[in-house]
Amino acid sequence: MMSIFRKLMPREDKFFDMFSEHSRTVVEAAEALGELLNGKDVDANCERIVMLEDRADDITRDVLLAVRRSFITPFDRGDIKDLIQSMDDAIDMMHKTVKTIRLFEQSEFDPLMRQMGEEVVKAAHLVAEAIPLLDKLGANAQRLSAIAEEVMRVEGRSDDLHDQGLKDLFQRHGASGNAMAYMIGSEIYGELEKVVDRFEDVANEISGIVIENV
Repeated sequence: MMSIFRKLMPREDKFFDMFSEHSRTVVEAAEALGELLNGKDVDANCERIVMLEDRADDITRDVLLAVRRSFITPFDRGDIKDLIQSMDDAIDMMHKTVKTIRLFEQSEFDPLMRQMGEEVVKAAHLVAEAIPLLDKLGANAQRLSAIAEEVMRVEGRSDDLHDQGLKDLFQRHGASGNAMAYMIGSEIYGELEKVVDRFEDVANEISGIVIENV
């Protein structure tokens, strides 16, 4: 009965605008991360990610405030909170990666790190494609499911790159006893992997919303 009632009531469509704005912010941050991993304007791109993370936090707060103030939401309030939080976790993890890069004053990155950056960008664009489709869940359910599956494949490739990267670090620095280089490299690899893991969380949230509402 409640689901029928919700369908008859006007929705608060501003949520989709905020979701889309957040996803665009995440894409910008992912692209900046990809550029800095390629050695392009490392300091400027680090600063850009910090700025974008602040913007994403503001949007997240607006979404959570709107959830509390809105009488009718487009789907379950808990799902809205979990979705925006999982999106925000992805850019938060990019920010954490930037902190590590700055802490250890890194300006050059391994080829496998650059490849992981490419996977981060792919995942961000997939999420940005999915978010507007949530406005019409029934019509877009098949595409949303396909996007979620592709994000899972991106995460799998990222895991493989992470493992290859750690092996490469060990081969290059293990024999020479350069523990610091290994530690810094493994930290960056680990954080890049977590960025993609957070996008997998977003994909899981999207899949859950589709299952519950279609």
